[in-house]
Amino acid sequence: MQATATQTLTAMLNKQIANCGILYVKLHNYHWFVKGDTFYELHAKFEELYDEISAFLDELAERLLTINGKPLATLRDYLQHATVTEACGNETAQQMVQTIANDFATIIEELKQGIQSAEQENDQATADILIGMRKKLEKHRWMLTAFLAR
Repeated sequence: MQATATQTLTAMLNKQIANCGILYVKLHNYHWFVKGDTFYELHAKFEELYDEISAFLDELAERLLTINGKPLATLRDYLQHATVTEACGNETAQQMVQTIANDFATIIEELKQGIQSAEQENDQATADILIGMRKKLEKHRWMLTAFLAR
């Protein structure tokens, strides 16, 4: 029997779809425009992160479609529903790393709430996706924070 997305699950998943969409573009911006003595290290890291965020975006949207929901799919929708913001366009390398660490912290807290919502809805498959994302983002946040402590 196929589950059906509730309004709560749909809103929660779409918020994270929007966040992933914004992060995907932001990480590309940072990948292209990072400068300074950490260029090579951060250029590669930002590429790794946008590849991972792209996979999250696809997995979340496919999960929402699987449970008969409708994922957001336009940049306009992403900007309206995301809790992370676009790149400013003039960040230093340190500011880029700090911003991504802060964005990950925001998303981690939202994922904790999303996991609870999915479990309350008896949707363990959605909870499992969110738990996997949380685990990866917590590790990335720790690494980014350690990088900033240089």
